Order: sequence, then structure tokens, then C-alpha cells
Amino acid sequence: MKEILGKKIGMTRIFHEDGEAIPVTVIEAGPCPVVARRTTEKNGYETYEVGFGVRRKSRVTKPLTGQFKQAGIEPTQFLREVRYDEVELEVGGSLKVDIFHVGERVDVSGISRGLGFAGSMKRHHFQGANKTHGQSDRWRAPGSIGQSSYPARVFKGMKMAGRMGKDKVTVLNLEVVKIIESENLILVKGAVPGHRGALLKVRKSNRSRL
Repeated sequence: MKEILGKKIGMTRIFHEDGEAIPVTVIEAGPCPVVARRTTEKNGYETYEVGFGVRRKSRVTKPLTGQFKQAGIEPTQFLREVRYDEVELEVGGSLKVDIFHVGERVDVSGISRGLGFAGSMKRHHFQGANKTHGQSDRWRAPGSIGQSSYPARVFKGMKMAGRMGKDKVTVLNLEVVKIIESENLILVKGAVPGHRGALLKVRKSNRSRL
């Protein structure tokens, strides 16, 4: 298990040697300084706390300021926990994009774009009613949502209109197409969740190639 934090730059395409166009997402991954270590004896589990980005010192709380000072690093914009089972990291060290290699499979997690309030057809891909026989007011209606006098309520989880997006999404088994170590960039094949500039977590996938 190895993970790193990154920022979504955007999407583009690169060309294979045979001329094939490959759609890729550009992610700025790292450098991520190691701020603290969580141990089984003290915290009940094994993990590392790493940072990403730059943050002004005036915007950091005093407890976090002391934590950064103890680790000997500058304050970061984000703090997240990552898992490393095979290697032991040193507090004050740094994770860089070179922990991955071309051809490796990764899982990318992030918060999807918020789309606001959406109807049932857009949110759940409902087909809608027939556009014939005078049903002009029911084309995009959700239809029946429950029973009559019993149980006289709507069950939880019913697919209805509501807030769409802004959920944690993980895209699995993406291929690492290219790595640019000088600019801390990793290019993965396909799309990943979030808007441009969104925080992402890239981890080694434990799934075989599909």
C-alpha cells in the first residue's frame, strides 16, 4: 500500500508511438511532507499524516503550528492520513511522485463536482413518461413514490430529486501513462473526480488489470 496527495490540473491527450490518442488526466502529485506518524501503541492503528500545498502561517491554528514546528516543515494547506505497509517513512521527510512508475495501476479518490439541485431524470437517469396521448405535464415526472394508506409514508432511499454531486468518488484501476518528476506530474489514463484544482488521493491499486 502506497498513497500520495495531489491536485487535479485538468485533462488532455497524448499520442502513442503508433499514433493512438490517449485521454489522460494531469495530476500534480506531491511533494507531500510527512508531518506525523500514528502507531498502534499510541493511536490504535498504523498510518502516516502527510501534508500538501502551501498555507500562510497566519492562517494556521496554534496546535497545528506546533505540530508543523515539531516536524520541522512549513505549514501545508491540506493534512491527510495515508497508509504505507511495506516501507517506513521518517517524520520530516517527503513523498514524491517517483513512488509510482509507468504502467502501474492506481485508484484515484476525490470529491465530485457539485451540480446543485437536480430533478429525478438528470440525477437518476429516469426514462420519463410517454410524450403521446396528451401527457404533456408528466414527461419528466418521477412517478409513484410510495403506497396508499399503508404504510402511508415514503421509504428511505427513494430515488427522487435532490442535491447532485459533491460526493466522495473513487475511480479504480487507472493506468499510469507518464510521469514527469521535474514538475511533480503524473498522467493517468481516463477521468478522475473533482473540478480543476481539487484535492485527490492517488494510491496503488490492488486489482488486477481488466
